[in-house]
This record gives sequence, C-alpha cells and structure tokens, in this order.
Amino acid sequence: MVKPEPAAAQGMEPASLVVTDPSGNRIRVPIEPLPFHIGRQPESDLIIRDSRVSRVHSLILVEAGRYFLEDCGSRHGTLVNGKKVKRHPLANSDRIEFGVPDSYSLVFALDGAELKRMMEQMGAAEKTPAAPHGVGANLGKLRAILDLARTLQHSFSVDDVLAQVVDTALAITGAERGFLMLRKGDVLETRIARNHHGRKLAESELRVPRDVIHRALQHRRELLSMNFDPLGHSETRPQNSVADLELRSVVCVPIVRIRAGQGETTIALAAASETAGVLYMDSRISAADLAGGNRELLQTLAIEASTVLENARLLEEERGKRVMEEELTMARNIQQSLLPRLLPSDGWLRACGSSLASREVGGDYFDVTEVNPRCWSAVVADVSGKGVSSALLASLLQGALIASSENPGAMGVRIERLNRFLLERTGGGKYATVFYCLLDHAGKFSYVNAAHCPPIVVRADGTETELDATGMPVGLVENAEFAVAECQVAPGDKVVIYSDGVTEAQNAAGDFFGKKRLREAIAAQAAGNCLAIHDAIQEAVAGFTEGAAQSDDITVLILEYVGQASWPVLLT
Repeated sequence: MVKPEPAAAQGMEPASLVVTDPSGNRIRVPIEPLPFHIGRQPESDLIIRDSRVSRVHSLILVEAGRYFLEDCGSRHGTLVNGKKVKRHPLANSDRIEFGVPDSYSLVFALDGAELKRMMEQMGAAEKTPAAPHGVGANLGKLRAILDLARTLQHSFSVDDVLAQVVDTALAITGAERGFLMLRKGDVLETRIARNHHGRKLAESELRVPRDVIHRALQHRRELLSMNFDPLGHSETRPQNSVADLELRSVVCVPIVRIRAGQGETTIALAAASETAGVLYMDSRISAADLAGGNRELLQTLAIEASTVLENARLLEEERGKRVMEEELTMARNIQQSLLPRLLPSDGWLRACGSSLASREVGGDYFDVTEVNPRCWSAVVADVSGKGVSSALLASLLQGALIASSENPGAMGVRIERLNRFLLERTGGGKYATVFYCLLDHAGKFSYVNAAHCPPIVVRADGTETELDATGMPVGLVENAEFAVAECQVAPGDKVVIYSDGVTEAQNAAGDFFGKKRLREAIAAQAAGNCLAIHDAIQEAVAGFTEGAAQSDDITVLILEYVGQASWPVLLT
C-alpha cells in the first residue's frame, strides 16, 4: 500500500479541485494527501454524495513529476473534458465528471498556474483606463494573496487566519478599514477589525453603517458595493449612517455559513438565515477598487473565511465529542462493574446472566444477591428511555434494591417506597419495569412483577408457565400497589427473566425476534442447565439480528433451582 504524502513532499506544485455540486455550490479542495482517493465511501479523501458514483471511483496520483487521474473500475466510468478515460495526465483547468448526468463535477487547478492567471488578470486591469492602481499595487495584491496562502497552510490560530483574510481584502480593494462580523442570534459581533496598515482598530473606531450591512445580509447578494461622490453625485442614494460617517465607499461580502459533516462534502446552505456574517470594508478618501478580478477574489476570500469558521466549528465539535466519548466510556465501565461479577455456580441455586447496552450506557440492569445461606434475591429492571439519564436511574434502582430481607411480605412495601421516591424526583417523566424476587432453599419463589416482561418458568419436564405482572411500572402512578405473588419451584426448574430488548431485537429488515423464537430457544435447551439456556438465547438473538444495531438493551438472567439435595446435612 502506498503511504499517502502531501504534494510538496513529492516535489510537486500544489494543486486543488474546484468541486461543484448538483445545486451549483462550489468549494475548493486541496489535493492532499497523495494518492488522493475520490468516491462514495467515507474513507475517501473527497467524498461524493451521489449513489450513482462508485464507492471507490477514481484517484489522483503523481508519476514522473505529473499528476495523473486513474479510474478504479467504476460503474459509470470517469470522464476528463467529456471523454471517458482509464488513466489520464491532468492539465490545469481539466474538467472531471463521473459518467452520470446532474452530478458533481470537478475542475483540476494547479495553484501556481492560478496565481499566474491572477497576475495576468491584474496586469490586464492595469492597462485599462479605469484602473486606479499601477503595477506596484498589483504586486501588493499578489503578495497579500501569497501571505494568506502561507497563513492558511501554517497557522493554527483561527483569528490569525481571519485577520489575514481581512488584510488581503484591504490589499485587493485599496479600502481603508476592514471588518469581519459574525452573526450571533440577531446581532452582529465584530470578530476582526483592522485598518489597511494591519493595525487593530480601537473601540472608538468601530462605528459602521449597520443598515447597509443588514441589507447585505437580508438580500444575500454576492457582493454589495456603494460609492459616494463627495460633491453629492452618488451611484446609490446614501443611507443616513453612511453620510454620518462621511464614507466615500462601502463594500459588503456576505459570508455564507457552510456545513461539512462526516461522510458528506462541504455544502453551502441556501437559507438567508444561514448567513454567518459579512466581510465589510469602507473608505473615506477614495473609492474601493472592484475592477478586473477583484470581485471574484473577494468572493473567494469570503468562502475561505466560511471554510475556516466551519473547520474551527468541526474541530471544537470533535473535541467535545471526544471528551463526551471518554466520559461515556468511563460511565460504561462503571456501569458494567456494578453488575454481579460472580453468580452462584454451585450449591442449591445457580445463575447465569448478561446485559448488553444498545448505546454506550444502558437503562437495564440485573443483580443476584445472597440474603443468607438459605435465601437469595434477584432483580431485573428496565428503565424507560435510553442514554445517560436512564443509566443513572438504573444505578439508583440497583442501589435501592441491593439489600434484601428474607421476608417476602417486605418486598411489596419496598417497591411502593421506591415508586413514591421516583415520582417525587422525576414527576412521572421516568419510570421502570421491575421483576424482583426471593427464592429460598425449599423452593419457595416469591416475586413482585412491576409490569415487567413475564418471566418463563421452565419445569424439569419441559413444560413452561409465565409469571404475570402484579403491579404498575415503578415511578409512573402515585399510590400504586405492588402485590407479592408466590409459586413453588422443584429441583431442575429454571426461571428465565429477560427485558423487552430480547423479544424486540430487530434484524436488518426490521422484523422482531419475538416471543415465539425466544420460547423455541428455551425449549431447545430445556433439559440443560442455566448456562446452556442463557447461551442458547444469546446465540439465537445474535443469529437473528446478524449484527444490526439495536434500539434497546438486551438483558437475560436465568435462575436454576438445584434443590435441597445440595443443602448440607446438619449432624446432631
């Protein structure tokens, strides 16, 4: 595999692709690293969001000091200047397409050639009678553009780059003051304010004609310029604020907010409300120079400012996401550590259980606790909703039910108190289904089923019975009562307790696993021990879902009553 390298490392002139999407939005993408992969898959260096484009469509590489475009066996082929190619040397301004109509198109641009074109354009503008500046001014513009390119390449400071954008705009237009203003709600805040000498403007120098700026934002023109004759003959009727400030010239370039998400190319949003701000310049002495290609350069600067701001947003978002992921990983580890590590595997009771969260942290939990040598308690709970809030409530429930009494009559009272506590704290916004039980060494099985999935009692002879609900969910209804029910289990009987994430597990087609498949998995291992039944359920669910992402936690707990035969005989 060829190790990706930047163009400069291979002695190549830097190059870019001017990407135009089907809506006509354009953005410039540097061709780096090399080889540069183009296609629909997320790992591409340039991701094309068109289902007709192949996942690995084409690539740009360097050989013998030239850029080459290669088709990677794409479905519809790769075209250069309208002709389908397998391998093609690229020249400046070559047009690249993907063999399907109304899709993305790319223009290959050698950055050095682009600068040369700008110089030629400036030279042509200088020869026209209307040009107010000479060769020195044009070289100054070119120098400003090169300074911006260096800043974009090497600076890690967003404000440094934005300041260089403003300086470059002032060098291009000859304006005296430049501002970069960003929208914050309905208010414009000044991010950068500089004069044409590169000096930061003082607080007293920040007055600007906000009516003109808001008009530029409202109408979303590509560029709004107004020149005023000091003798009173103006191109456009001046606004009062412009007259008050004694301005000769005003230029506004809206900065359109762009969005670049994972797996998507950067796009410009069309809504006027998505205008991020403006690049504003003004002068009191002379009119701004918008001749030749200066308008296009200003619009390019506005796009660069938008890109810088979007990259800064993505970086901050990525940092926040990384911190959140680290915190969620820690929470998941803590939550997993709260689950019972050692379940009884010998003696008169044996158990096997697991809980698989659908997200980083889950709202299900289970526990098995020895009350005393002749009694065990067990609980499975499923908190409504998903995510961190449900995980916190699940941990609270676990703490409230971890200590148990061998007296079955106390079970209902404990759940009633828990119900009142949750209602007081959550106001009914969060609730949980709970199956809470006690099993003594004689096989007496006492339980409270607070609207949980009915556990299945698998008898030694293979017959099955369900343990229906004895009350409402916990934390949902005030003054709810939770009856305690009882049944008798015999040696070899197993109790299968599960959350609804088992029966509601879905495959890629959206079908549910269902209770029928659950019963079939249990029946296939009914004669086995608790571990065999647990593994059979897990394997059946995994085989059905085939790795599809799940929307609910999957929790299974199997209790196996071995019986008094294993109870030690007391000698007298």
